[in-house]
Amino acid sequence: MDLDIYFQKSELIPAIVQEVGSGEVLMLAYMNRESLQKTFETGYTWFYSRSRQELWNKGATSGHLQKVIDLRADCDDDTLLVTVEQKGNACHTGAHSCFFKEIWKGRKG
Repeated sequence: MDLDIYFQKSELIPAIVQEVGSGEVLMLAYMNRESLQKTFETGYTWFYSRSRQELWNKGATSGHLQKVIDLRADCDDDTLLVTVEQKGNACHTGAHSCFFKEIWKGRKG
């Protein structure tokens, strides 16, 4: 598979991780060509850490692995949506999802 199409705008592509079944958005991380290839090869999520500047396998140390069910690109091929079977919590804080901080809520109706 030619991965070049996903890295035309940048060396990193945002990857939104969503839980299968519930549809809950668990996290946002970045992939480079190598981490995307490793994700395809292993069937588990691999990302590129911008702060550590290295690859990381989500859950490798915590045991909170993400088994990939589906991987899609958006219409511009510059964002990925990774549907996973999440084991344990996705967030390093211990929360199930990284998106637990409500900062605004609109009115209904």
